[in-house]
Amino acid sequence: MNPEQMNPVVLMNPAGSIGVDEKYLILTAFALMLLVVIPVIVMAVTFAWRYRASNDKAPYSPKWDFSGKIEVMVWLVPIVIVFILSILVWRSSHALSPYRPIASTVKPIRIEVVSFDWKWLFIYPQLGIASVNKLVIPTGTPISFRLTSDTVMSSFFIPSLGSQIFAMAGMQTKLHLIADKSGTYQGLNTQFSGDGFSGMHFDTIATSNQGFQDWVKQVKTGNGVLNDATFKQLEAPSENVPPQYFAKVKPDLFGDIIRKFKPGMGQ
Repeated sequence: MNPEQMNPVVLMNPAGSIGVDEKYLILTAFALMLLVVIPVIVMAVTFAWRYRASNDKAPYSPKWDFSGKIEVMVWLVPIVIVFILSILVWRSSHALSPYRPIASTVKPIRIEVVSFDWKWLFIYPQLGIASVNKLVIPTGTPISFRLTSDTVMSSFFIPSLGSQIFAMAGMQTKLHLIADKSGTYQGLNTQFSGDGFSGMHFDTIATSNQGFQDWVKQVKTGNGVLNDATFKQLEAPSENVPPQYFAKVKPDLFGDIIRKFKPGMGQ
């Protein structure tokens, strides 16, 4: 899926519970702000029409300078809206925190994400496999992401599932998402990171649990090995990289990537 093919209103068509909650948060905040915007637009047009130069019947009050009712409306309405928005945002910031695990009876799958110039590496530590520029997940299963960068800061975002989070060298960030519907959803980097930034995207394949297990078996039958030598190849800047798969992954590679940016750690 190319960037230009992505649905322009993808945030309004979420495929996961986090995305659904964020959709309604956006719509609620938008509706509250319209309580001020719409009356202002209506009054701007009404006043301009009523007090136009050709309307001799419009009242003229050159000494008028104060109205208690207008002052109350001008100050009270925005204060009430800001108060409601502050409560809404405060609650949502905690309820939709990227670090907050998703409540589910299904055991989550952990995926370690590493950003490079200009591609994404996805490590499945529980399964011992990895992929480049293709993320496959089972529907109805919480996904626990751990993210870092092997280069400059990047922003990991799958609009259909919700919540973006930064990936930074020498640091680990967390993100919890879930896909409720099967489909192919675009993932991308929303943080400019150099010449290949525009091609730094990937497909997220949400499939049934059986479909996910079949994909895992297919990857494990391959001969790709993610060791120090192949990792060096991934580190080299490259653009529009096609999906790659690794049947074996060096143990604790994700931790090694973080530690190499922190001199003294592990010595």
